[in-house]
Amino acid sequence: MNKQQIVFILTYLCVVFFGSFLLVGMLWYKYGDVYAESINGLNYFLYYFFAGAIGGSLYHLYHFCVRFMANKLTNSKEWIMYVFYPIFATGTAVMTINLINSGLLSINFTKNPNSVYAQISISFIVGFGFHKVMKKLDEIVKQRFGSNQTASSSDQTKSQ
Repeated sequence: MNKQQIVFILTYLCVVFFGSFLLVGMLWYKYGDVYAESINGLNYFLYYFFAGAIGGSLYHLYHFCVRFMANKLTNSKEWIMYVFYPIFATGTAVMTINLINSGLLSINFTKNPNSVYAQISISFIVGFGFHKVMKKLDEIVKQRFGSNQTASSSDQTKSQ
């Protein structure tokens, strides 16, 4: 990885990380406490989105710094991971909260299960552990919507 790519990635991840905190603060200031009745549903999703962005960018900042210090940033194609994974983490965080709220994904909260703070925290964790969450979601999809191998083999014989 060349110096320009390293500077770009580090700048980008810092902007996403600190910018997400800034935008959450602006949302909080404009709309007040998260429990205020003036906050509509869309604003909750913005909290989940930015919490996922904070988690995803924090993980990748950490990962980038560890690899940089160990002189392991040798593959010039890795920049795409550092740019897009935090973006993927934000959408995954929002959709994970939707899956929890719909009952398709079950997470037991020990205190205040209906709290927005719990959902924001889950969004951060999903952003931070994006790689593991994607593996888990893949397992869930395979379990719920697994293909019937006999049907797929008969489809292949029909096409021949």
